[in-house]
Amino acid sequence: MSKNIFKKIMREKHPRVSIGLPVYNGGKFLKETLDSILIQTFQDFELIISDNASVDDTREICHAYMMKDRRIRYYRNESNRGASWNYNYVFQLSVGEYFKWAASDDIFAPEYLHLCVDILDKDPQVVVCYSKTKIINEHGIIISDYYDGLNLQDETPIKRFIKLIRSIRMCNAVFGLMRANVLRKTPLIGNYISSDSCLMAELSLYGKFFEIPEKLFFRRLHPGASSYDKSTERQLEFFDPRNKKKIVMPWCRRRYENFVSVKRSQIKLQEKMFLFGFLMLKTLHWYKLYTGEILLATKQFLLKYHKNT
Repeated sequence: MSKNIFKKIMREKHPRVSIGLPVYNGGKFLKETLDSILIQTFQDFELIISDNASVDDTREICHAYMMKDRRIRYYRNESNRGASWNYNYVFQLSVGEYFKWAASDDIFAPEYLHLCVDILDKDPQVVVCYSKTKIINEHGIIISDYYDGLNLQDETPIKRFIKLIRSIRMCNAVFGLMRANVLRKTPLIGNYISSDSCLMAELSLYGKFFEIPEKLFFRRLHPGASSYDKSTERQLEFFDPRNKKKIVMPWCRRRYENFVSVKRSQIKLQEKMFLFGFLMLKTLHWYKLYTGEILLATKQFLLKYHKNT
């Protein structure tokens, strides 16, 4: 067997890129999303779809597309286990060198994957590559451009981490292309609010972020989108249905996870100490927010306690 034939067989067994698409009742925009993925100019990928027991036409759509394209693998869960579990599950099923998440309602330009792969191939220091973003509505009409500001090209993890903490908002970079071996060093997506932002912060400790200057990612905002309803209760239930009616402190949890990610990272001790100090100062600066959250949680706990006694 020649080397070229052997390499071809290996590529067929293990595609270079894995795309994970967690979905729950995403039938309304799913076809458009799948079409944008399947027409990518870079074709060496697998598409893993994990359906959280959708009750709309998601299953029928996925089966129809799977019959047409052998790169698609479809899994259906017996119950809705929440977005965090589903996002992590598609990654655990992946085999590619590079990995990206895709939401069931967003769209990618045809050259998105190709450009991202080129960047990761050329620069081993880059761990996340994503493009600039346009926001679209439920009809696919562009609402606005969005500036992520996460082109983190600094050599030191300290500067990258601080810039990300100060800049990240919508967390579009979580849908970029990532090195799978680096992503495995993290706890992935947690079942708490802003866990995607915490993941990005941790990844910045391991390497650079590269922002493709072209606007190739079209993020859809619509009434059914998880990011549309900002209420704490809705967001908690989105990440994990078991969170419903739990007493939580989202801002405190987010800051706690930032501390833990720094501690867990492989950066130098003096760099860790510097970032601990930075996070402490950020916490003190917003002390009213954190103390207010703690007081509210205490009040909720006492009310719940007295109700049950």
